Amino acid sequence: MSDDAQQQGLAPSEGPVSAAGLPLQKNWLSIIAVIWIGQAASMITSYAAGYAVVWYVTESTGSAIMLSIMTIAVMLPVGLISPFGGIVADKHNRKLIMIVADGAVGLISLGAAFLILMGDVSIPLLLVVCIARAIGQAFHSPAMMATMPMLVPDKHLLRINTLDQLLGSVASIGAPAFGIFLYTTLGFSSVMFLDFAGACIAILGLALAKVPTVIDPSAEKQHVLANLKDGWRAVAATRGLVLLLIVVTIGMMIFSPLSAVFPLMTYDYFGGDGYMASITEAAFGVGMLIGSGILIAWGGGKRLALLIAVAAVLTGAATAACGLLPPDGFPGFVGLVAVMAVACSWFNGPTMTLTQRHVPDEKMGRAMGLLNAVMGLASPIGIAIGGVLAEAIDIAPFFLVDGLACLALGLVAYLPRSIRALDENGQRADS
Repeated sequence: MSDDAQQQGLAPSEGPVSAAGLPLQKNWLSIIAVIWIGQAASMITSYAAGYAVVWYVTESTGSAIMLSIMTIAVMLPVGLISPFGGIVADKHNRKLIMIVADGAVGLISLGAAFLILMGDVSIPLLLVVCIARAIGQAFHSPAMMATMPMLVPDKHLLRINTLDQLLGSVASIGAPAFGIFLYTTLGFSSVMFLDFAGACIAILGLALAKVPTVIDPSAEKQHVLANLKDGWRAVAATRGLVLLLIVVTIGMMIFSPLSAVFPLMTYDYFGGDGYMASITEAAFGVGMLIGSGILIAWGGGKRLALLIAVAAVLTGAATAACGLLPPDGFPGFVGLVAVMAVACSWFNGPTMTLTQRHVPDEKMGRAMGLLNAVMGLASPIGIAIGGVLAEAIDIAPFFLVDGLACLALGLVAYLPRSIRALDENGQRADS
């Protein structure tokens, strides 16, 4: 089928179709492999660079509030700009958008590497780098998430959506320790140079892949506000989906502060060093890897909304247990973090898949942009509140309080009938 036919919404030809209802390319698995090999390389180097930044701030300040500020700098631009990134994804070539975004992020890392190499490393510089990288992600993510339903059959959609998590888990196992190794042996700048190389590999993978172009003609004629409203209407057409996104938003606000204070829990409460902190990150990565592997092998079943609620309960229980550990209980902390991560891996993939199944593909970029915005804005708000609360009540009690809140959310998440109705329809609404 031609791109024009796709844009006009004509029926696809007979034969296998993608989750978006477009003709499925015979070599779709090879295309996915080429894209994700490049993304995996970029992800590993980005994790290493990100952890080097986190550890520099931890060593330099030892402040939960400063760590929270840095994490907010990574997340807030994503939340604010992703809706506009979604508009761009519905108006232009999604593959080109991803290439430009990866290239911009790579150049930012390269520039930072030279500045750090010349001795110009500072908190303000790292804040600028974090914000600039987040802006690139705000355009890359909606385009990537809107592209996946066009490339894979519906029965594998959850598996592909979970692949991002799986690769992130693999990266988080070794990348923090690798980042610390480079940071302490070759210097901070070496990690940023490595991140630039990873971006180049990601661009190569995208350049080699054949990706269909689907553009919404009506979006080109609308101004920005109308585009945003159109994307929201596509999501709001399914009431249960709106309620589910509210639940996920609250969950992100509850859980996101932990990502900012994990290093401080190891450094301050357990008296650990950089390598102990990297062990904690690796444990979280192993848990995410196991949980993502289970989800990919299993396929998630038919009750994805229920799976999200169960994940919240398990995450909350493990987090609360962390807060009850004694100062010499670091091995128990590592184990509980792994359990926590297994449950965490069951959030994003099901949420994204349920959204993709209930939104038309020509509006998918805006829907994914809104989803990114929900998560991106919820996290900084939660981190800001959590950072202050952690300073006020100390780190261990904060884990207990935070975990109990997440546990309570999970227990009520599946009660609304409209959320349960999402599990009664296993296919996209427009498929």
